[in-house]
Amino acid sequence: MTDPTATPRSSSLDAAPSTTVPDGSAQPGQVPTLVAAARGQEVPHTPVWFMRQAGRSLPEYRALREGNAMLEACRTPELCTEITLQPVRRHDVDAAIFFSDIVVPLHALGVDLDIVPGTGPVVAEPFRTRADLDRLPGLTADMVPDISESIAAVRSALRPDQALIGFAGAPFTLASYLVEGGPSKNHERTKALMHGDPELWNDFCERLASIAGAFLQVQVDAGADAVQLFDSWVGYLNRADYQRFVAPHSAAALASVAGRVPRIHFGVGTGELLDLMGQAGAEVVGVDYRVDLADALERTGGRYALQGNLDPALLFAPDEPLMARVDEIVEAGRVAPGHLFNLGHGVLPSTDPDVLTRVTARVHETSAR
Repeated sequence: MTDPTATPRSSSLDAAPSTTVPDGSAQPGQVPTLVAAARGQEVPHTPVWFMRQAGRSLPEYRALREGNAMLEACRTPELCTEITLQPVRRHDVDAAIFFSDIVVPLHALGVDLDIVPGTGPVVAEPFRTRADLDRLPGLTADMVPDISESIAAVRSALRPDQALIGFAGAPFTLASYLVEGGPSKNHERTKALMHGDPELWNDFCERLASIAGAFLQVQVDAGADAVQLFDSWVGYLNRADYQRFVAPHSAAALASVAGRVPRIHFGVGTGELLDLMGQAGAEVVGVDYRVDLADALERTGGRYALQGNLDPALLFAPDEPLMARVDEIVEAGRVAPGHLFNLGHGVLPSTDPDVLTRVTARVHETSAR
């Protein structure tokens, strides 16, 4: 983890677009609250961040993105830095999640793809044969200098108690996009390749694990305090297939930053896989909104900190039931080895940003020690 005394950091983040704010509050040896919680250490309050907090729910984000394609925004340090910091200023969350996309490293390698609004990543020529492996060379830091620049800029603008989370897409989810050619409801081509040619599948995912791992390393080297491996589609698999075809490759990606920063492992619809996802090499297991934290704690044997897991749809409910549910999650998280408050999936685009601000304040208030 970056030494918080090495670079001046901000004591506050106002609404101005500048990402350089003088800091006078650094304490020797201080680590971000989220990092301490992920390690199971005592924290002053439960740390909060939201998946997709940097994005479509913020009017300032929509204004900044006007005329800028998604991949352009991800690869332009000034835009990327500002977008990453916007929700930190607005909500006073305990962590910034780096603004990027799981296909950015593939794009950096020259894969012909685009992020189509309303659809997601679309690959011009899907990957389905052994010859396609040649289209995936190894990723090196000099291929993504903009990522290092953006990470360093964001980290320098955060307070010492705030964390910067880097991330990458897990091999299975990356493979699914590449094999299907885009998002899929059934992952039929992915599963057909997995079972029909296991040797090619494993060689393919081994290459993707190396790419994901290298992308995580770049972010940690530049100053990320924690990382999250997103396996958005792995909930479509059963336990046996996960263990055979996925777990070794996710473990390889996570191993790339082992011992350096806390690692969060998250997927959607993964209630039956939570223990296996922890075993793949995570300090924190992400729990979606379908599984109670108490059940998640039992399924993971109390061996990992937990992240989650407010249903994003409840942000549209009146304050009374919403805050009651927030309190329940905070209380349930107290018995875990560590707890990072988050949604059980991403912020929905039509969410009122003020609700996220109130939820953040509520978590801080009710969990304060």
